[in-house]
Amino acid sequence: MSVQRSESIEKIESQDMWDVLIVGGGATGLGTGVDAASRGYSTVLLEAADFCQATSSRSTKLAHGGVRYLEQMNFSLVYDALHERGRMRRNAPHLVDDQSFIVPTYSWWETFYYGIGLVMYDLLSGPFSFGRSYPMVRNSAFYHVPGLNPVGVKAGVRYHDGQFDDARYAMTLALTMNELGGCPVNHMQVRSLIKEDGVVRGVVAVDLLTGKEHTIHARSVVNATGIFTDEIRQMDDPSVTPILQPSQGIHIMLDRTFCPGEAGILIPKTDDGRVVFVLPWHDKLIIGTTDTEVSGPEMEPKATNDEVDFLLEHVGRFLARKPQRKDVRSVFNGIRPLIKAEGADGTSALSRDHYLTVSESGLVTIAGGKWTTYRKMAEDVVNTCAKTAQLPAVECRTSNMPLHGWTRDFDKDDPFRAYGSDVQYLYDLMDEDETLAELLHKRLPYRKVEVVWAVRSEMAQTLYGVLALRTRALLLDAAAAVEAAPEVARLMAVELGLSGEDAAAWIDTQLAEFTEVASQYMAGTCCQL
Repeated sequence: MSVQRSESIEKIESQDMWDVLIVGGGATGLGTGVDAASRGYSTVLLEAADFCQATSSRSTKLAHGGVRYLEQMNFSLVYDALHERGRMRRNAPHLVDDQSFIVPTYSWWETFYYGIGLVMYDLLSGPFSFGRSYPMVRNSAFYHVPGLNPVGVKAGVRYHDGQFDDARYAMTLALTMNELGGCPVNHMQVRSLIKEDGVVRGVVAVDLLTGKEHTIHARSVVNATGIFTDEIRQMDDPSVTPILQPSQGIHIMLDRTFCPGEAGILIPKTDDGRVVFVLPWHDKLIIGTTDTEVSGPEMEPKATNDEVDFLLEHVGRFLARKPQRKDVRSVFNGIRPLIKAEGADGTSALSRDHYLTVSESGLVTIAGGKWTTYRKMAEDVVNTCAKTAQLPAVECRTSNMPLHGWTRDFDKDDPFRAYGSDVQYLYDLMDEDETLAELLHKRLPYRKVEVVWAVRSEMAQTLYGVLALRTRALLLDAAAAVEAAPEVARLMAVELGLSGEDAAAWIDTQLAEFTEVASQYMAGTCCQL
């Protein structure tokens, strides 16, 4: 099963009216596309960049209830998120794993306090539990996290959460939407809204790859643009008050040798009151995250020196081997679309609940929330669209609906596991051409066949789209991704049907653009003063 971007463009040009038009191809937009298409509504989704390119690809890679929200007494958010976490694993078992964590404790009171809280976490998960939480003695904690700094540790508490690859999950949603008859298209930027008698009836969008303008009509238009939510709202009504308070969160990537165990570490209290995770992922360690208020949205926000130093300092207190800036393989940064709240003390106190509203013109806006609750958010959005646009009433079908590639017949250690039931197609390609089995780089787990597959079957159009989103090379090791880029660009040019001077020009442009962006992921050059 593959998706060709040209086919999506043909659908846009041939259809006079859509039931649901979604602006934004992050987690919430793609989830809404899947929900609407599964109900039989004609559905089109427009993403200005690439699917999941902004915030949704820069998470901590956790499908979780949010341990720290228990302390904020937000039990309903935790309950919903834990149940949605379970649905994510049930609907895409090839993409979502159980991940155990150790909370190191430094007094018997801490062991009791965190133990009680995590038992409550288990209870709230109900039938969707990923495993039982329990306290453990000091030696057991070191067994599970051998990189832990032993100084002061009295015991530990173990608990379970979910782990996934956010961009791969998003790509799966795009494929699922297409499979259901929907029309997802990337690199299509909405420039204006179409209004008839004061009611939003579609958009004017520009294909950023060809420059062609498209007028697309729809009965219901959804603003699911994440950190750019207020820009679309102001396109609808220039007088509206912004509802977002953007918050920047960075992660750093280290080699797995700093903490080689299978469990992660939850650092429950930093100097600014946040939690920090030390998380094994793709044979590396993710350390994150920070919480810094920023003035507005950016597609490629830069980390600051203070943020990088904050993470290095805090994780250095908990790891036996203290990481230095030279040890950082990559720094990735995202902006959270948090909903403003009166009297909130800093962005860490702002709500992670979602915000759904319908403007006077009928524009449906969804904002806030978190990756784990994307499906529930989408359900609420489509229910609202059906009501406001008077679409035929159809019940939500996504609660127990397998996503594209669903299979339980996979090897957890298979390098192509994330492709699910599509994996055989990749092996077939390598059988046809043995060179496609070659690694892109000795420090990266990805192979040339994944580049070919990304272009042929997953609408990849740019070097960034392959090295940052369809593979996670840029996040795992920025320098290695830059070194692999020329060969990846050559492979892509062939798959895109380019040759001669056209191919050379395209490759040069892509390499220049990717190298500039990738420099922001390198700890030595990424940081603002």
